[in-house]
Amino acid sequence: MSGDFELTMDELRVVARFVAESAQDVLPVFAEAVPEDSRPRAALDAAWEFVNGARRTKLQRVTSLDAHRAAKEAGTEVARLAAQAAGDAASAAYLHPIARATQVGHILRGAASAARIGELQAGDDSAVGDMLIEQAQGRATPVLVDVLSRYPLAPAGKSRVAQLMSALDASLRAAR
Repeated sequence: MSGDFELTMDELRVVARFVAESAQDVLPVFAEAVPEDSRPRAALDAAWEFVNGARRTKLQRVTSLDAHRAAKEAGTEVARLAAQAAGDAASAAYLHPIARATQVGHILRGAASAARIGELQAGDDSAVGDMLIEQAQGRATPVLVDVLSRYPLAPAGKSRVAQLMSALDASLRAAR
């Protein structure tokens, strides 16, 4: 795919794997809170299909949108973040090769959401979030960091998820 720069299907699969791994870790939080809603699970399954070599199709787009709708309907912040991470995993197949900071969210927000869920489950302990961001950094492959470096820095934000995303972004770029 071309735009402001090139993105290959293999690179998109690396990004989708990184996001799917983050979502996989926290999906049980959503399933526990809303057991009858399978939309985030469907999005994560669609992401894994793409990661494992299937063509990207309407399936990733539709399930991503459905998971994000589930996030809006979730009754708790942890369930919302978990559903959003699953939606982000499916949508990573369609990361745009345009040099906009907002695209960084498609790469890193899943890991930042997982870190925030960890914090909330630990009584809002920021040290847990920092530890989980460090673990996410350890999962990032050189290809993922190379793709990330084609984009501007993550957008600044006031939410804790935005702060965690910015911290992960900075640590990945510094390690390059």
